[in-house]
Amino acid sequence: MNLDSSLKVGSNEMELVDFRIFKKDGDGIYEGIYGVNVSKVREIIKLPKLTELPGTPEFIEGIFDLRDVVIPVVNLAKWMRVEEPESAQKNARVIITEFNNVLIGFIVHEAKRIRRISWANIEPASFIRDSASVEGNKITGVTKIEGDNVLLILDLESVIQDLGLYEPDTQNAPKEITRFNGLAMVLDDSSTARKIVKEALEKMGFDVVEAMDGQEGLDKLEDLYNLYDSEISNKIKIIISDVEMPRMDGFHFAANVKDDARFNTIPIVFNSSISDHFSESRGVEAGGEAYLVKFKASTFYDEVARVVRAHMK
Repeated sequence: MNLDSSLKVGSNEMELVDFRIFKKDGDGIYEGIYGVNVSKVREIIKLPKLTELPGTPEFIEGIFDLRDVVIPVVNLAKWMRVEEPESAQKNARVIITEFNNVLIGFIVHEAKRIRRISWANIEPASFIRDSASVEGNKITGVTKIEGDNVLLILDLESVIQDLGLYEPDTQNAPKEITRFNGLAMVLDDSSTARKIVKEALEKMGFDVVEAMDGQEGLDKLEDLYNLYDSEISNKIKIIISDVEMPRMDGFHFAANVKDDARFNTIPIVFNSSISDHFSESRGVEAGGEAYLVKFKASTFYDEVARVVRAHMK
């Protein structure tokens, strides 16, 4: 499966690895259809021989060595409390993901294909998050595919946080935090991520405007322009944007901002869990002044201060 992406910056599309989890359903087998952003996938391999780790939850199958890097492996079916059919492991694959510079493997029953989907066709999954299923609150979006089937976008990053394999670094802030005034805008579909960034920006002296995705971000900019007119670029000192967001992603949002003469001098910093170098290059191409892997307090405060100072010159 070729994971090389050919997406153009500002296309408002994402590429997903379509994978399947099978479970027993009475006398038959139910096929669960899931996806994860290609940008978070390092590679997909056959299930290797694993070394068990005593004292870990049963859904952590073990560890293995991948080119001198020890990688923990999570069995997604077990984590979902799915009763696996006997044939489920026949075509099993391990999706090696990279979040926030951390490598984790996830066992899936089948890796099907790469799908290119517009963010505009991805709906929020609030009706699923309200369900009692284990994975319910780990679904970030849904989209229809052929045959009237629905693909669920699984938030594997949230899964590894729940497993304690990754925690945002919110404690190691500089002893002296540079303070500013004016507005800062934060775009992120995760309320938890927005809260972390908002609190950091408020410590720097900013008043914070929040948006859940790129489209809402553009709407908020229009509202602020109606309020401040030509002074808007002096009022808004910085925009911090996630990359993965429904309706409009961060790169497409940035491309719109940089194409608009009213807003194009406002600096944009991307703050994403996607830690591959390709996404960092795409961030620069979209007009971002910096690309941060969320969330590292020691880096965040310094980079935001640097970008804002450059903007004020």
